[in-house]
Amino acid sequence: MDLPAPWTIHCDGSAIPNPGRMGLGAVLVAPDGTRHRLSQATHTTGCNNEAELGALVLALGEARTRGAATVQVYSDSSLLVEQMAATPAAAHARLAPLYAAARSLLAEFTTAQVQWIPRHRNAEADALARAALGAAPKPATHPSWKHLPRRKRGPSER
Repeated sequence: MDLPAPWTIHCDGSAIPNPGRMGLGAVLVAPDGTRHRLSQATHTTGCNNEAELGALVLALGEARTRGAATVQVYSDSSLLVEQMAATPAAAHARLAPLYAAARSLLAEFTTAQVQWIPRHRNAEADALARAALGAAPKPATHPSWKHLPRRKRGPSER
């Protein structure tokens, strides 16, 4: 039996300050290329890890609502990806119910994979999470730019 083509999900969360107000962002791409962007502020405060989980849960719920059977999820949170593994490490007690909710949603799909990606490859989801809080996107960065020298600040800029 052939599996349906997967939906691709990029998700990210922000807490400003950390901990603080939480913004959730996700980009869902259907197999036909149709894109769905999610940007939502929560009514609660929490840390970045809670925001990352909230974004994953939001995105998975939206994918199910839209009829997705298989999903490929990308996140720049190594902690989230590690916790979604088959044998996760013990989660912080406060986060355990959120991880359980995410695992339960993932189990509803025929196949579901969660994979880590570098932050610069998740910029759109990050911008959506920050926009939900009224924050500007982070400046574009790329790992290859690390070798460039930084401009020294003058005395009036310190």
